[in-house]
Amino acid sequence: MRKWPVKSLVWSEDRVAKSICAKKLDLLVSILIRARSEEKQARRLVWVEGALGTWSSGNGRWQTPVSIRKMHKVQPPVTNLSVSVENLCTIVWTWSPPEGANPNCTLRYLSHFDDKQDKIIAPETRRLKEVPLNEKICLQVASQCSTNESEKPSAVRRKCISPPEGDPESAVTELQCISHNLSYMKCSWLPGRNTSPDTNYTLYYWYSSLGKVLQCENIYKEGQRMSCSFKLTKVDSSFEQHNIQIMVKDTAGKIRPSFKIVSLISRVKPGPPHIKNLFFKNDVLFVQWKNPQNFSSKCLSSEVDVKNSQSGLHSPFSVEEDKCQNSEFDQNMEGAGCFILPGVLADTVYTVRVRVKTNRLCFDDNYLWSNWSEALSIGKESNSTFYITMLLIIPVIVAGAIIVLLLYLKRLKIIIFPPIPDPGKIFKEMFGDQNDDTLHWKKYDIYEKQSKEETDSVVLIENLKKAAQ
Repeated sequence: MRKWPVKSLVWSEDRVAKSICAKKLDLLVSILIRARSEEKQARRLVWVEGALGTWSSGNGRWQTPVSIRKMHKVQPPVTNLSVSVENLCTIVWTWSPPEGANPNCTLRYLSHFDDKQDKIIAPETRRLKEVPLNEKICLQVASQCSTNESEKPSAVRRKCISPPEGDPESAVTELQCISHNLSYMKCSWLPGRNTSPDTNYTLYYWYSSLGKVLQCENIYKEGQRMSCSFKLTKVDSSFEQHNIQIMVKDTAGKIRPSFKIVSLISRVKPGPPHIKNLFFKNDVLFVQWKNPQNFSSKCLSSEVDVKNSQSGLHSPFSVEEDKCQNSEFDQNMEGAGCFILPGVLADTVYTVRVRVKTNRLCFDDNYLWSNWSEALSIGKESNSTFYITMLLIIPVIVAGAIIVLLLYLKRLKIIIFPPIPDPGKIFKEMFGDQNDDTLHWKKYDIYEKQSKEETDSVVLIENLKKAAQ
């Protein structure tokens, strides 16, 4: 039998004891961690049971706590839902709170139209909307206890307003309204299909600064369209009154009324601007104008049209940047617009005009230009009388010289190259055909007529000769 050293045995026993202690310590730590985890889970279960309820094995259902059942109880529907029309196109719905509602519930009302648009959750028992009354409009209202859309609301109550009575084909069509310089509005329309040509139309309008609905008195005809213009009085320049309500019908009540809501910030045509300063400096053209009233300069876009007298062409320039900060312009002019055109030509007349339109910074559209401003001209054109005279005289002189030269060349040709007689004509006259008609000779005189009577002395030579013999 082998014998181990005593020291070796002591060391082995000590090592085994340490190992056993370490295992016991790890087991104790794991037991403590598991106990803490189970305690947390128990606390969570207690909180869940208190907040959401517990599972009932008797009826097989989840039991909701009483507090939550009271909070999420479906409320009764609203009562006394009614609808009315104010002004021309303002529809007002009103209702009363539900009967038997939970007193601990803070009531909110969910309202929307049939198309699920314009959904609102609010505590008010009233809702209004500006809308043309050309079609049927319905509002649905329900009650609930919070503003959470996921909460189940009460039963829905629905109330509608029907369109006006009458044949839809008799209502006017293409009803359009344009605001001119925010000072007056012009509306025009086409008569309906099933209307008489002698129908007398009436236009009514309303906006918030008016105390009542007014009638447009100035109705006239422009081609096939009927038109009416009315002033925009008491209109706030800050555009707080955004909408104008319009209704067109006939005086006899035979046609169906037609409604329209026009925004004050859409379809606006500004008035023409006025050019105040137009001058040259260092081959640069400076233009300064005053914008129409009722408009801020930042709300307008401008276009400058320049006509050159030499080319005769119109050159439009869009004013993208305000140049009024230039020291050459009048800094005290309010509501002004400025434009600079470099590289102008000497001895040239420039004709300038300006127009403006609204931009999308302040308005809904930007396509209605104003009329052109009064055209102004600047520059001195060179004296063109001499050039015009020369243009007229030079062609005459050249034409006369050509004619004289042609005549001279023809005369010179005759002198240098005289014409040679044609012997054929001479012989033809001398030896003509004897069988020709005798009347042919009547064209010619047999005897040569004496153009002047002359007297000659006759000398008898014969007698003189005999006397000499």
